[in-house]
Amino acid sequence: MTADTVTDVFQEHRPVLLGVAYRMLGRVADAEDVVQEAWLRWSAADRSEVRESRAYLVRVTTRLAIDRLRQVKARGETYVGPWLPEPYVTDFGDAVPDTAERAVLADTVSLAVLVVLESLSPLERAVFVLREAFGYPYADIAAMLDRAEPAVRQLAGRARRHVEERRPRYEVDPAQRRDLTERFLAAAGDGDLEGLMSLLAPDVRLVGDSGGKSKAPVRVLETADKVGRFVLGVAHKGAVPDLSFRFLELNGGPALLILSGDKPDSVLQLDVADGLIHSVYIVRNPDKLGSLPV
Repeated sequence: MTADTVTDVFQEHRPVLLGVAYRMLGRVADAEDVVQEAWLRWSAADRSEVRESRAYLVRVTTRLAIDRLRQVKARGETYVGPWLPEPYVTDFGDAVPDTAERAVLADTVSLAVLVVLESLSPLERAVFVLREAFGYPYADIAAMLDRAEPAVRQLAGRARRHVEERRPRYEVDPAQRRDLTERFLAAAGDGDLEGLMSLLAPDVRLVGDSGGKSKAPVRVLETADKVGRFVLGVAHKGAVPDLSFRFLELNGGPALLILSGDKPDSVLQLDVADGLIHSVYIVRNPDKLGSLPV
């Protein structure tokens, strides 16, 4: 391969590599670091021994992500308040035309699922991501991870059961999610507690992630009354100067980027089912907002 070809092949597969790394790590900066390291490995590799470029690159990226995840877990870092993944732009566009495939990609990158994946071991998470998000056969995953295929099947079954038991069941219709987000925003802005409560499921949860670096609840809020009153209280304190909003597609669905001037202040995303809001996610940790387009 010429130098240009080497670069072109890597760039062709880069979105997949970033998708694998992000689902493994839940952090955009860490995922980009892993993909950059994969590029260094690829540019220095003896490509005469590479039979299939994509499989090779996914294998390298997955192993690097496993190593990074193990390092994070070994450090045992404490996080102030609830943790949410770093918001990730997922406008699949025409690259994923199939509705079923798009739904799978959106589901495996959702905030709710990524929170559950945090409780898997690095190997379980790798197997789940490669199998459930990208549809790799067990034999291929076994080769990527240098494990026997029966062991990989066992890891996959354990990871799938764990995720199925713990992830909430929400609808992924983006039009309904956006409509409820707009109505939620309007009710909060108008101080309409009754209107806001009509949008919330009785057992709604609000998860605020600040990392101790911005104001947000230090515990998960539960019930429509607590969530509704908290949202109205924040809306009417005018805590964000020079406030503006814009919609983005983040983590497989519509999300609201809240700006203070030209700087990201927070991200709001909702999970909905049966026409009601069941989860409210608010990311306010400034370290997790720097990669978002403004």
